[in-house]
Amino acid sequence: MSVTRRSPAASTRRWRRPGIGLRLLAAQAIVLAVGAATTAVVAAVVGPPLFQEHLHRAGVPMNSPEEMHAEEAYGYATVMSIGGALAVSALAALAVSVYVSRRLQRSVTEVACAAALVAEGRYDIRVSPPRLGDDFDALATAFNQMASRLQSVESTRRRLFGDLAHEIRTPVAVLDAYVEALEDGVRTLNPDTVAVLRDQTGRLVRFSGDVAALAKAEESSVTMTYTEVDLDGLVRRAVAAARERYETKGVALQVMSARELPLLRADEQRLSQVLDNLLDNALRHTARGGRVEIHCHTEGARVRIAVTDDGEGIAAEHLSSVFERFYRADAARDREHGGAGLGLAIAKALVEAHGGSVTAASDGAGTGATFTVELPTTRP
Repeated sequence: MSVTRRSPAASTRRWRRPGIGLRLLAAQAIVLAVGAATTAVVAAVVGPPLFQEHLHRAGVPMNSPEEMHAEEAYGYATVMSIGGALAVSALAALAVSVYVSRRLQRSVTEVACAAALVAEGRYDIRVSPPRLGDDFDALATAFNQMASRLQSVESTRRRLFGDLAHEIRTPVAVLDAYVEALEDGVRTLNPDTVAVLRDQTGRLVRFSGDVAALAKAEESSVTMTYTEVDLDGLVRRAVAAARERYETKGVALQVMSARELPLLRADEQRLSQVLDNLLDNALRHTARGGRVEIHCHTEGARVRIAVTDDGEGIAAEHLSSVFERFYRADAARDREHGGAGLGLAIAKALVEAHGGSVTAASDGAGTGATFTVELPTTRP
């Protein structure tokens, strides 16, 4: 005789836990049973003595046929009342359980299916509010926010890898072509060839440095070294460091600061990097003969540093995106200038690590732009 053995998986599938509908129905059945039992006990213990007392007060003799008939009628009425109430309550509980469980089941199933799709990479999935109370609506809202965030992260990741590949492809292709030309004897290692090779390798070095700087900036909130920083001296040192680049291009650079600026609790090296990136960005987008100004003043417990240029300006549709990684309003022109589109992203990360904010403003193309940094005067 052969014996069929059930696998553990089959046993698990067969003995699944009851669903939420059965659990609701069981919970209400328990409540009904407890209520019915309590009512029966009270009716059996308290009811008959009170009923007999009222019969005696009404003039019915004790142990008379009338008393026995009345008590029997009372018993039947009690049983029928409790039984009828229990039956109606059971039907009502069943109806409520079915209705609520179906709505809950529909909501839970929708969230579960949406979660499974998100796990497969479908980050555009959203769930509708179940309207079963604040808790369930909060769950649906939290899920939609999570899916939206994952969709944004995935989009950023894809764009990041695309930008990385694009940034590296051009210099590597040029280097490969020149090396192949040197091997084939088409080109010789003369000063012009060396200059091209150095330019492309320098571009790769700058790009890797920018990526490393951005990664360091985004984790700088836990690696800050706070000291008392003289803001006026910091700005003037940044201007002095950039002066030669500005003079080479023929762009005027001027500092216009308030007479007394407070000391900042900040990381001096990181703030210098912010100013250097903003000044470099302003120089890149300002033509020869243009002008760049730095304005510094205090407003309450915050300090404002504004870098203003009269250069190319920024179109309205680009203002909200200028601080994104690798973002360029004009990709071809910026690549010619050697930028990887990371300077402003680095500045934003460093400013926010100080508890501040940085914004961009412009009236449109050809009207110049202003980048404003706001920092708290105390350590965040």
